[in-house]
Formats: sequence, C-alpha cells, structure tokens
Amino acid sequence: MHIELSPDKRYFSIGELAKAFNVNASLIRFWDKEFDILKPRKNAKGNRMFTQEDVKNLQLIYHLVKERGFTLDGAKTHLKEGQKKTLDKFEIINKLEGIKAQLLSIKAEL
Repeated sequence: MHIELSPDKRYFSIGELAKAFNVNASLIRFWDKEFDILKPRKNAKGNRMFTQEDVKNLQLIYHLVKERGFTLDGAKTHLKEGQKKTLDKFEIINKLEGIKAQLLSIKAEL
C-alpha cells in the first residue's frame, strides 16, 4: 500500500492518517493503544500528532493486519521478532569488528 503524505511534514494528525490509510480514526487510535512502536506526541489539546517514523510503523501494522491477515497478537509478535533480529545483527556486527581488530593486532605483531 502506498501512502501519499508530504515527506516534508514533521507531524500528521490522526485525521490525515485515517484519510491516507482509508480507515476510521478510531482504528488508528486503537492501534496506537495496542502497539508500543507507535509513539505519537500529543499537542496542547491532547490530539495525537504522528511523526514520519510513526507513519512507517503504521504502514507496517496495516500491511501485517489488513493485507497479510495477521491477528493483533500475531502482528505484535512479528514486530517484536523483527526488532530482536535487528538487535541480533547489531551484536553480531560488533563482535565481528572486535575479532577483526584482534586479527589486525596479531598481523601487526608478525
């Protein structure tokens, strides 16, 4: 699903997102409560203001739930596993960089 929102804009209202995703604002409000990865700010009136990062996460949630048919729990699990995989890759890269530094040190001593 391609969402057409201004890439220059920093914050989007729930109404703008509801229109872009062609869903009710109540669904986005519900997803905001259910998914920890959504972190909209609230303005002085208490209205949710979503960032570009929130929009990307909403697209992922929409894809999992609406297009792939995941349950909410299934989508939450999938998102958490995705974060874990990213963290695992980061740890692996750090370990490999440490090994590379050790090998270069050994090479220099030879």
